[in-house]
Amino acid sequence: MQQFFINNIQTISIILLVWSTVWKGFALWKAAHREEKIWFMALLVINTFGLLEIIYLFVITKIKWNLVKEKLRLDKIFKKNE
Repeated sequence: MQQFFINNIQTISIILLVWSTVWKGFALWKAAHREEKIWFMALLVINTFGLLEIIYLFVITKIKWNLVKEKLRLDKIFKKNE
């Protein structure tokens, strides 16, 4: 198992970078739109690989998963795979 992570560290890093960037961008956009300067700064500075951003979006702003799918156009991707 350890050898798997050593061999694929670059792939894992890229996946984490993309994951974090998507959630951070969406959370920063939402915080700016709501004019929440403290949340915006916290989300910008603190790197939690998307965890703080997900908590902010779904708990603080009470955003629904359907809205996230619509914004990211994931609903079209999921329908194609069914």
